[in-house]
Amino acid sequence: QVQLVESGGGLVQPGGSLRLSCAASGSIFSIYAMGWYRQAPGKQRELVAAITSDGRTNYADSVKGRFTISRDNDKSTLYLQMNSLKPEDTAVYYCKMWKYWGQGTQITVSS
Repeated sequence: QVQLVESGGGLVQPGGSLRLSCAASGSIFSIYAMGWYRQAPGKQRELVAAITSDGRTNYADSVKGRFTISRDNDKSTLYLQMNSLKPEDTAVYYCKMWKYWGQGTQITVSS
């Protein structure tokens, strides 16, 4: 059984930065693509950023140039560096690996 545990969420002012982490249990982390998703109240869950097993990345247009996804296969951990945060980035952020989801972490961008 794979477990994904996110951390790093919280309240931040507009223009601020946060880094999310997603720690994965098990030994299969390195072979899977992974992604960060978010869901704002009343909206569908959407892909924010994804990274392949060999490090290729793609981003939603809304976060390009502001967010950076990365992974450390030795630590079985996925990261999302979020800069220049905007109020519209407020959502619950989830990491995903294959069919497994983390429990989510709340990001609130507000002054």
